[in-house]
Amino acid sequence: MLQATEISDRQAPMTSGIHHITLIARKVQANVDFYVGFLGLKLVKRTAGFEDAAQLHLFYGDAIGSPGSLVSFLVWEDGAQGRVGHGQPSEIAFAIPSESIGFWLTRALRFGIATSGPAQEFGEPVIRLKDPDGVIVKLVGTDVFSSKHVFDNGEVPKSDAIRRLRGATILTEKPSETTEVITRHFGYRELAATDAIQRLVSDSGDIIDVRNAGGFWTAAPGTGTIDHIAFRAVDKAEVKALKDTLAAEGDDQTAVHDRKYFFSLYMREPGGTLFEFATDAPGMAVDEETLGSHLFIPAHFTGDREAMTVMLPQFALPGEERFAARELPFVHRLNQPDEPDGSTLILLHGSGASETSLLPLGRKAAPHSLLFSLRGRSTEEGAPRFFRRLTPFTFDQADIASETEAFAATMEDADVGYGLDAARMTFLGYSNGANMITATMLLQPGFIRRAILLRAMNPLTKLPDVDLSGIEVLIVTGATDPYAPHAPALENLLLERGATVEAITISAGHEIGDADAKIAAEWLSSRNG
Repeated sequence: MLQATEISDRQAPMTSGIHHITLIARKVQANVDFYVGFLGLKLVKRTAGFEDAAQLHLFYGDAIGSPGSLVSFLVWEDGAQGRVGHGQPSEIAFAIPSESIGFWLTRALRFGIATSGPAQEFGEPVIRLKDPDGVIVKLVGTDVFSSKHVFDNGEVPKSDAIRRLRGATILTEKPSETTEVITRHFGYRELAATDAIQRLVSDSGDIIDVRNAGGFWTAAPGTGTIDHIAFRAVDKAEVKALKDTLAAEGDDQTAVHDRKYFFSLYMREPGGTLFEFATDAPGMAVDEETLGSHLFIPAHFTGDREAMTVMLPQFALPGEERFAARELPFVHRLNQPDEPDGSTLILLHGSGASETSLLPLGRKAAPHSLLFSLRGRSTEEGAPRFFRRLTPFTFDQADIASETEAFAATMEDADVGYGLDAARMTFLGYSNGANMITATMLLQPGFIRRAILLRAMNPLTKLPDVDLSGIEVLIVTGATDPYAPHAPALENLLLERGATVEAITISAGHEIGDADAKIAAEWLSSRNG
């Protein structure tokens, strides 16, 4: 039986309610297009992840990035899909004016976004839709919240625009315990209930629906899931006080962090959902006047910031010029330089790495090239490779044949889809990736005209009699690399087939670094100049 209490239209003077909600996205461009382009939110912050500098973190919100309006995304570009289940939030909800339901239904139809509803939930009209990763997003008609800081994107009228977060739904097998934590520590109170849902409300007016998910499967982290809910704290002292309280109750698994834009604590409630307790201050505007206009790398990462930046996925805001992504058989990443010269550097990683691994070296080697980096499709103990190996020095010949054929077809599609200039294309590979390039030159001759092979060997047992005339190859070998004894045979093989080969041995092992980037840059410069 539904029991509901109406929330008055008021502005609570105290700090309470939701600070932000964080989700995990698989494709950054689709995410930006949905939350900025369709929903009309403002991109208020773009940073590298505070735990992982190679992970992009985006915040969307109202015009000033107010706590309570913020939804953030950890971008696991091309990452594994998660599973929604108990121990995790399952839905997020945004507040829109009650009379704007029709506007949003029409807008969703125009954007080709499927909706369900409107339906009444706790006395409020609700339409449901899904974001590009399948997360359920609710647009809830309510007049609880002020329109003072609504973002005007020039397309969604301010009268119909999203006001802020309305709330979230949590799936839990321990609904009473989950509810008790939220009401005791974060200032919520019980508002209404159905047979399956307990609705909680904060003094700020936002809601948390605690749904009994007993018998449902457990959640699994990954793209298309909600990572955590952050609640608002008055100040650092309140955050530290909660940590002390939890420690006194026997919970020593909490973690406190300074996230620059807020100071916060992470904890898990008994049902498994991750909560954060975050201060309003110093806020999103602490490091830029025009919110969302710059990419920031957290200060505690003291390494090569240019290398960190190039590993983050790029995107364009609605209306900006963009490089539209294509669906290809190989997962891949593009990185555009600030001043492109029309050349392209194709990157193939080593065993167990990914499509981001060679981007820093690639950018140093080719500052003005489009970087096109691929992820191998074969696996060894769960780690990507371009083809399987049988022993450290012998390889699956059938896998090589099929993968080089797929690689050649992929590059043919990429040339057309991305408008690449084949005459200004260089293939750079490391270890297994270098061996993949070697095998492709021999088994699929014609489209690789220039190659840089780092720590390479010939992976083929049967050598085709092909003409490699006109192909230029740079081989860089580490003097103490276990594969170094195989490098002369590779050089001779390519020379015998007509390729032009420059072979260099450096003081290194199997690892690669700045010395390789410098040699590659000089070799490329002498040919592109």
